[in-house]
Amino acid sequence: MRRTTSIVAAVAAAAVSLGGLAACSSSSDKKDDGKASVYYLNFKPEAEKAWKKVAAEYKKKTGVEVKIRTAAAGNYEQTLKTEINKSDAPTLFNVNGPIGLKNWEKYVSDLSDEKFTKHLTKKDLALKGEDGKIYGVPFTTEGYGIVYNDAIMKKYFALPDAKAKSIDEIKGFDKLKEVAEDMQAKKDQLGIKGAFASTSLASGEDWRWHTHLANYPLHYELKDAKVKDTDTLKGTYLDNYKKIFDLYLKNSTVSPSEASNKSVSDSMSEFARGQAAMVQNGNWAWEQIKGDKGNVVKPEDVHFLPIYTGVKGEEKNGIAIGTENYLALNNKASEADKKASIDFVNWLYTTKEGAKLVSEDLGFIAPFDTFASQSPSDPLGKEVVKYINNKDLDPVTWDFTVFPSEDYKKQLGSHLQQYAAGKEEWSDVAKYFTSEWKKGKEQNKDS
Repeated sequence: MRRTTSIVAAVAAAAVSLGGLAACSSSSDKKDDGKASVYYLNFKPEAEKAWKKVAAEYKKKTGVEVKIRTAAAGNYEQTLKTEINKSDAPTLFNVNGPIGLKNWEKYVSDLSDEKFTKHLTKKDLALKGEDGKIYGVPFTTEGYGIVYNDAIMKKYFALPDAKAKSIDEIKGFDKLKEVAEDMQAKKDQLGIKGAFASTSLASGEDWRWHTHLANYPLHYELKDAKVKDTDTLKGTYLDNYKKIFDLYLKNSTVSPSEASNKSVSDSMSEFARGQAAMVQNGNWAWEQIKGDKGNVVKPEDVHFLPIYTGVKGEEKNGIAIGTENYLALNNKASEADKKASIDFVNWLYTTKEGAKLVSEDLGFIAPFDTFASQSPSDPLGKEVVKYINNKDLDPVTWDFTVFPSEDYKKQLGSHLQQYAAGKEEWSDVAKYFTSEWKKGKEQNKDS
């Protein structure tokens, strides 16, 4: 999910699942036994199951309860706002890059001198405030791109009139488009419902498009200007954004008008069941693929292809690699709970036992020197490592962390939904992208 991504993701553990939404808590959730505990507000629903094992192991070892609650997709910020002021507030939560840090600066603690922070492979990976102190620590490196089923792709490549004979020939948008459209035309021959899985545009399920895909026009514009952020956007690469979005919409398992009813889970289930050859998502998606009850995809057939949008020189790009969310410690928590939370994170990232669980069960590619001997066991995690180590390709950085706000992304998602349904023109999407960007950045300065 989101995020969606992300280096990114979530950290903490899960001992209990309370139906997903943190906002569903009540006074009965309040801690009254006087014992120190950990409460992490989880960002990624797809990681919840893996956290349960981690939580159980930690409680077995230390007796300390680690509670997780999971915000619904697309509602993390709102859920955190609800939870943070409760008497039993999260002790650990996610901060979404520099914009998120500004939003939550009253609640974050200085992590500069913590043991796990000192084990980061690169200190510049940490999220720092204007005072130079570290308030957010990344706990995983993530990557996203076009996930493909090699078994289906090989079946297509074997056709006598295929537009390509191997995945190695797909090195840019034009070839990707040619192959995808031909696969869509031959979907009955291939035994699939679409070249791509459905484009999930249901409310709260559209983060792959308003965040991850929207990263591409932003990335290339910032790269041209040789800056990491900007107050205004020209929209130079918005037509490229349209190209790839249209390709997904027009060559998927459902018609564009049906996309607004689809969730990420729907999309991943279609891929897992062999109904689609490709789907845009990140390495975190393996748990959804593997866990689908109808899964027919073998681990050895799951690989990444970079996202191509038709930009000059994109054949030299790899997948998007980076982080979106950083671990933050609630400075309003009791001293006992803060210490318990720090102890938990230290266990996860500085001990062999914790590192093993992080790598093998959570599938994190953690940016800590204590993970030198660890490597992901899942196929998409292995793919991320492969792209990280490929010095011939340039990774696409996760620049969406400088988006003006969560609301900006949500409204962008609404415009994409209206466009897919034929109720808006692409010019409406492009106008929003640039004009509201400027307004959002101005509002951030005034706040």
